[in-house]
Amino acid sequence: MDQQVFATKPSSPKEPWDVAIIGSGPAGLTAAIYTTRGAASTLILGGEVWGGQLMLTTTVDNFPGFSEGIEGPVLMEKMRSQAERFGAEFINANVDAIDITKRPFEIKSRDKTFLAKSIIIATGARTLWLDAPGIKELIGKGISSCAPCDAPFFRDKKVAVVGGGDSAMEEALVLTKYASEITIIHRRNEFKASMAMQEKVKKNPKIKIIWNTEVFKANGESKLESVDLKNNTDGTISNLEIDGLFVAIGHSPATEIFKGQIELDERGFVKNEGTKTNVPGIFVSGDVHDHIYEQAVTAAAFGCMAGMDVLDYLAESGSREK
Repeated sequence: MDQQVFATKPSSPKEPWDVAIIGSGPAGLTAAIYTTRGAASTLILGGEVWGGQLMLTTTVDNFPGFSEGIEGPVLMEKMRSQAERFGAEFINANVDAIDITKRPFEIKSRDKTFLAKSIIIATGARTLWLDAPGIKELIGKGISSCAPCDAPFFRDKKVAVVGGGDSAMEEALVLTKYASEITIIHRRNEFKASMAMQEKVKKNPKIKIIWNTEVFKANGESKLESVDLKNNTDGTISNLEIDGLFVAIGHSPATEIFKGQIELDERGFVKNEGTKTNVPGIFVSGDVHDHIYEQAVTAAAFGCMAGMDVLDYLAESGSREK
């Protein structure tokens, strides 16, 4: 297919981009597809490690359009290629700071300063993983943080969930549709999840609970085979043979550089009204504000909305024609 360029770059570094997108997961790249096709010059500051959480995912079976599934990194490569085909400029660099007091906005990255008439924050949220030997090495090899994404791979197998909040309960309940046995491992003697969620879990015959216990180590070479557990009461170590481990101890939004400039909630997620932040001209999309759904397809949907809202903003502010 011939290259289709809808958006062109500013003619010099002193001229601002119509929009700068900070982040390069499904939200950021989808936003770029819309802004470039809307003829807005678009800069993507994708990060030194780009692509978001899907770069750590193996087969993605729940993203529309891929009936046989698609590898997470392959899906992200396709999204990036699509955004670049329409004229987006992609830079593999982290953003160090933004200055919202100036118009156009200033974005500092390494030793460079970029100017932008608008910004889309799409930095996502990082999964909080267990700090135990073997965990990081086996992510995507039996260890996951998303039951809706990966539960079908554990049909008729034994799995465990780590956590005690609503997200852990939800993970366990999703897994009951596939796994033969689910063990919830919780470091305390009671859950912090809502009573309604706790009741659902405790009534399900497939689910058992191990209290006052932490994962001490994950075992396996090419795939997860078992976990060593440490009892917090008496310090004893035991071994649990499982095929899958789902970590549900929360997410940390990547919003450090926006503190003091963009309104954040008590957990650090960007406060939003639709895709708008408290600063006119700065928009948000994806898991950096969405701590409910946390799916690639919803992140992409938020990216679509942010891209369209930016185009309207640029037209209404006189920065470009409708």
